[in-house]
Amino acid sequence: MKPIATGLALISTVILSGCLSEPTTPEGLFKSKCATCHSLQAGQHKIGPSLNAVFGRKAGSTDYTKYNALKDADFVWDDSTLNAWITDPQKYIGKPTAMTVKVKNKEQRQMILDYLKKG
Repeated sequence: MKPIATGLALISTVILSGCLSEPTTPEGLFKSKCATCHSLQAGQHKIGPSLNAVFGRKAGSTDYTKYNALKDADFVWDDSTLNAWITDPQKYIGKPTAMTVKVKNKEQRQMILDYLKKG
């Protein structure tokens, strides 16, 4: 009976560690860090605005009306601004924001940005 219990414990550990580990693909990172609140479909907003064609767009310029933190923003989304935003949104704009996810890992941020460019 002990080998069965040990085997089940090992299987459980492997399954749980797989569930708790960070995604390693750009799509997986987007899904785990961004997709709860954002869509990549044009005009399909969730809790946050659609990120379709976000590169080159003026911040706060979509038809999404539920979010005001970027209403008076005076910048365009590019590699630099998006990188700073997903690193620490509140620090970047200097005021509270509904965006609470922070992506501290530089490689993960770059993977998300690359994925958004393809989106």
